[in-house]
Amino acid sequence: MRLRAEVICVYGDERVSKAVAAALGPDNLQVPEGLRLSTKAKARRLVSVVELEGRIETLLATLDDLLACTITAESMI
Repeated sequence: MRLRAEVICVYGDERVSKAVAAALGPDNLQVPEGLRLSTKAKARRLVSVVELEGRIETLLATLDDLLACTITAESMI
């Protein structure tokens, strides 16, 4: 099954979205085969897209990890 999810976080300052995107960048370098993950800062928005060929459980686990890492990055700023 082909699955896709998009997560958008909106911040009060463009610098925050860029800092969070930079913090998440290393997590996006090594992903399992069949999984695509991209995170980009666009003005005050942080846009993450997850695409995979697989099970919904894998998508949910990936989103959970992405959100946990986002929360950690936000707390460090």
